[in-house]
Amino acid sequence: MKEFAYRRATDVFGALALLDADPGARFLAGGTNLVDLMKTGVERPGSLVDVRELPLDRVESTPDGGLRIGATVTNSDLAVHPEVRRRYPALTQAVLAGASGQLRNMATVGGNLLQRTRCAYFADITRPCNKRVPGSGCPAIEGEHHNHAVLGASGHCVATHPSDMGVALTAFDAVVHYESAGGPGEVPIADLYLPVGDTPHRETALPPGALITAVTLPPAPFAANSHYRKVRERASYAFAIGSVAAALDVRDGVVHDVRLAFGAVASRPWRARTAEQALIGEPAGEAAFRAAADAELAAARPLPHNRYKVPLMSNLVVAVLGRLTGNAQESEESVR
Repeated sequence: MKEFAYRRATDVFGALALLDADPGARFLAGGTNLVDLMKTGVERPGSLVDVRELPLDRVESTPDGGLRIGATVTNSDLAVHPEVRRRYPALTQAVLAGASGQLRNMATVGGNLLQRTRCAYFADITRPCNKRVPGSGCPAIEGEHHNHAVLGASGHCVATHPSDMGVALTAFDAVVHYESAGGPGEVPIADLYLPVGDTPHRETALPPGALITAVTLPPAPFAANSHYRKVRERASYAFAIGSVAAALDVRDGVVHDVRLAFGAVASRPWRARTAEQALIGEPAGEAAFRAAADAELAAARPLPHNRYKVPLMSNLVVAVLGRLTGNAQESEESVR
């Protein structure tokens, strides 16, 4: 690991000042992703600015009935918070599915959203990678890509975003708040991650040197009827090969409102707006769920070894929405 300096910030503006004084510095919270990348040489910061002890570790109700989640709230604390469990159960389920208890105790909300892809070519500095070295190529396209993107990818990058938490936050229209040298700002999580295009190394819309301070969830009464389901290649903790976060409002047997987001299929958590629009006003049943999922997945452009993700995601949508309508047995059978 490259030698680096270490500084501990005591307030937000002090943290920004420390980063501004050293353009090669990086913010450090739990370190569950950054430190790993430093060990492999992918990240080589000259110094780390520790923000773990900043006063950003609370979950609070907002005046409009939503929630404000501080950026240094740990994944463990977020998952067990009673208001999160009551109002946004899919978020609790996503966090608990994301990692072991030891990692959840260290990892933070802000850091989770900014974690880098787990693509093996990105993590191996002996191999080319457009995300690491722009213009060097994307060997995953012709190489190992069984767990790579089927939506929103490009000829420059087919990596996926690994966050489970981000999928649930995307379904719930979360807003990310930050501080930067230019002042405070906010960005809807749907706009936080930039399209891959020909610049996969540019991952977020945050200004340079920005520090995430909080995430807010707008009020959504029907979010209490939500669920997150993750499929992985082994029963123990692993990154998803596909996941769905959904919230459903059914009235008189008809879909009145719905939120859907997919994970492990794109370079960012994928908001399934085409599927949502297809479901509104339709009978809440397997036929409508399947048709909506297939409408969303019509845009999929799978590679030879990840074509399985298209039927997998269709089955997951049917399973999760079936669970939310009470057809648990039917939904379990549909994902097989």
